[in-house]
Amino acid sequence: MRSDANFAGPMADPVPGPRTESTDVSRETPPPMDAAPSFAAQPPTPAGQTPQLVGRAAQQVVEAMHQAGERLPRPERTRVMVVANQKGGVGKTTTTVNLAASLALHGARVLVVDLDPQGNASTALGIDHHSEVPSIYDVLVESKPLSEVVQPVPDVEGLFCAPATIDLAGAEIELVSLVARESRLQRAIEAYEQPLDYILIDCPPSLGLLTVNALVAGAEVLIPIQCEYYALEGLGQLLRNVDLVRGHLNRDLRISTILLTMYDGRTRLASQVAEEVRSHFGSEVLRTNIPRSVRISEAPSYGQTVLTYDPGSSGSLSYLEAAREIALRDPSAQSEQPQQQSLAEGNQ
Repeated sequence: MRSDANFAGPMADPVPGPRTESTDVSRETPPPMDAAPSFAAQPPTPAGQTPQLVGRAAQQVVEAMHQAGERLPRPERTRVMVVANQKGGVGKTTTTVNLAASLALHGARVLVVDLDPQGNASTALGIDHHSEVPSIYDVLVESKPLSEVVQPVPDVEGLFCAPATIDLAGAEIELVSLVARESRLQRAIEAYEQPLDYILIDCPPSLGLLTVNALVAGAEVLIPIQCEYYALEGLGQLLRNVDLVRGHLNRDLRISTILLTMYDGRTRLASQVAEEVRSHFGSEVLRTNIPRSVRISEAPSYGQTVLTYDPGSSGSLSYLEAAREIALRDPSAQSEQPQQQSLAEGNQ
């Protein structure tokens, strides 16, 4: 599956957008637990701004990078990246949608496959995912073509989403009796004819058949790791599963990217966790850390990524830089690090 458009093609002349206020991470405090937003209805765009204007503001940030010579290379073929970590709350969905938006704003064509029954990635991208909407469940269980469920993401040109509905919660059981149950997503992606540069698969926080389908379909594994205590807890099991899938179902699979999330530079613990992760995974760890940011947490409640919610925030700029690192990496030049095996053995 190849794309035939320039990765970083010319962009439209910038349109004056709303002035956004940058977020100082060092002064942010987490929102209260009882202030969780309701997703029953779509909230308004923040501060009365229209989605089109904040989307244009995000494009202006990227345009400024282009003017400074920061044009990203285009992958020779579609890169299918599996965002996985069976530990919950580490930022898998947040990482998936914001990296996808960052790459799309740079001119790439990106598809997000929401494989989590909670549908949080679909929510963050402003995609309807109630039970009547055609979803990735229909692709996996009913063999519906992927092209019939993919929807364009509002306000981010070149970004698409295959949504998840609550029906996906029963897919683990229904897949057991189906033929080629581990490779149904792979076949759907191979049959998808639209040109794409990246496919990012958001996995559920488990190691069941849905995650196995993602690992069989992908070539690269991206693991978000929270910069807090127990960050490496149970990670060895994920590494062993990757080894099993590589040995029996997908020889091309490899761990290509580790991203440190929820990094708080004010604490010694975050630095210690980052140092430990880098000692285990070496060059697979991105230099960019994603900060703990209220803006990143707020964005999904408006059906947006942080790139369009607050383009000038530290979280937005961090994801743009992380996407730049990913785009500049040549997958064929990477090799498995011996530390990965030692970490897996150490968690047995």
